[in-house]
Amino acid sequence: MVHFVESDEPAATTPDATTPDATTPTEQQVAPVAYLPGAAPGMKRRSPLVPGSTKVTPFERKLRPVDPIDAHPVGAAEPIAAAAAAAVAVAVAADDDDSEGDDAGEDTGSAGEKARAEKVLMHRLHGRSLSIKEALEVLRGTELGRDDIEEIIARFTDLHYLDEQKLAEQVLHSHGVRKGLGRTGVGAELRRRGVDPDVIEAALEELPDDETERAIDIATKRIGQLERFDETTIKRRLTAFLQRKGYGSDICRTAIAAALESRGGGSKSSPRSTVRFQ
Repeated sequence: MVHFVESDEPAATTPDATTPDATTPTEQQVAPVAYLPGAAPGMKRRSPLVPGSTKVTPFERKLRPVDPIDAHPVGAAEPIAAAAAAAVAVAVAADDDDSEGDDAGEDTGSAGEKARAEKVLMHRLHGRSLSIKEALEVLRGTELGRDDIEEIIARFTDLHYLDEQKLAEQVLHSHGVRKGLGRTGVGAELRRRGVDPDVIEAALEELPDDETERAIDIATKRIGQLERFDETTIKRRLTAFLQRKGYGSDICRTAIAAALESRGGGSKSSPRSTVRFQ
């Protein structure tokens, strides 16, 4: 900025344009003034050494470099910090909402998977009764965790959808009465199905004591299909047949002897044909 100092000398005057040498510069003519940045016509001239007002005009404010300290005076950081904290709070709340949404989605997915697993188990139970072991095998084929599986098993047991005592009674009827299995055979079937040992023991006590009579009845019916074999073969085949049904060796011998006696003793093998073709 150019500072001007007052002078007592009169300012030079510009010659009149009508004079012949008006266009010719002379030593008394003043050169045009080029204002430096920050200076303008009409500005008050003062020496920087003279104390004066600290007010800054709008024009000077635009030209002055911005001091970071002046741009953020004391106390101005508080609104900025508050705004930043508010923005962070909004972001955290949004993340929490997303997390809650993800958790809700996981809960919904878990409930849906549990419902599908229960539907699969109910479908299997409509076909036949299941032991707890068999129900566990069905549920382990799904994507459920151990806790969910145990919860379903407990609920189905409370509702008597899973009832091993009822299952044991059904096996006694189907394998003991209809198929003619003995005590050993019925017990083997119950163990294969995974029924609790205490339930198996209680069920076998319900079997009638006429196991020998049932074995005799089965052997008598079976021997009619073995008429073409000799007595040794009949005994061997009847023994294997009765043992597969769960009858002991003593009962098998008693039943086979009774069956052979019922057909008149001895083997009634069919005579071989003596016809020869020429």
